[in-house]
Amino acid sequence: MGAEPIVVTEELTKIYGNKVAVENLSMSILEGEIFGFLGPNGSGKSTAILMLLGLTEPTSGRALVFGYDSTREPLRIKRIAGYFPEKVGFYNDMTARENLGYTARLNNISEAEIPEKIDNVLEIVGLSDVGNQVVKQYSRGMKQRLGIADVLVKDPKLVILDEPTAGLDPEGASQILDTIADMNKNRNITVIISSHQLNLVQRICHRVAILSDGKKVADGTIEELGRKMLGGGRYRIEAEVVSMNEELVEKFKNLKGVVSIDVKDNALHFICEEDLRPQIAKTIVNSNCLLIQMKIQDYVLEEIYLNYFHGE
Repeated sequence: MGAEPIVVTEELTKIYGNKVAVENLSMSILEGEIFGFLGPNGSGKSTAILMLLGLTEPTSGRALVFGYDSTREPLRIKRIAGYFPEKVGFYNDMTARENLGYTARLNNISEAEIPEKIDNVLEIVGLSDVGNQVVKQYSRGMKQRLGIADVLVKDPKLVILDEPTAGLDPEGASQILDTIADMNKNRNITVIISSHQLNLVQRICHRVAILSDGKKVADGTIEELGRKMLGGGRYRIEAEVVSMNEELVEKFKNLKGVVSIDVKDNALHFICEEDLRPQIAKTIVNSNCLLIQMKIQDYVLEEIYLNYFHGE
């Protein structure tokens, strides 16, 4: 994943009358990452996305996409960014290929290039076999995949997806996520996903931002947010050994950085100030004990989210 930020907002603010929709939003999104945009209805996610795309002007602050100011250079951003709205619209009496061809022409793609581009994007989303079928015969999941193909026709560098798995069964949602992961990895497309389905966001996103009442309340990797919100900034580590003894436990009590240790059967549960897995493993080996497995606790995004909104 690239280290350069390609989306930057600086105190981005949008006010409608007496309503502050987005307030002083400052964040950055790195090239090549999948970034999750989370928050309840009315939190400002959609408004922030519209400002990124240059579809609504900020009241103050600014948004930069690949260095282009979304207010002053919206057309430049539209050429390199694709937007997948929550409600995807197609001409139902036209085939998938015809719909994609229409989009290609709107984006000034030459007639000579269009057939190959359509073949390419249909293959990416797994609709090659039904490209000549009229869209009204498509299932919801197929229409969602066609929506992604529609976004990919113009070879975007950035794709913004608003609830891409809404209304889909688990299999259909999984197919959409696989498609998103594939285009991110194999085409190096940066992706922003706005979604309420937290388990799906956790599966695919590298980092997330949580919005509430128009303000960013947290951002980072899920592990970082989990340690901050649930673990007090600390690491939770579990180590399982073949047999337990008091001498081993005493050694861990004296290990620098260990806040607490709990023993259950042959498992040691640590709370540490830092990631002490190497030191823990070394201590076990030096004590002539056999380490079966060791892992750092995985935080669950839904738990983090609910903890913030219901645990304040």
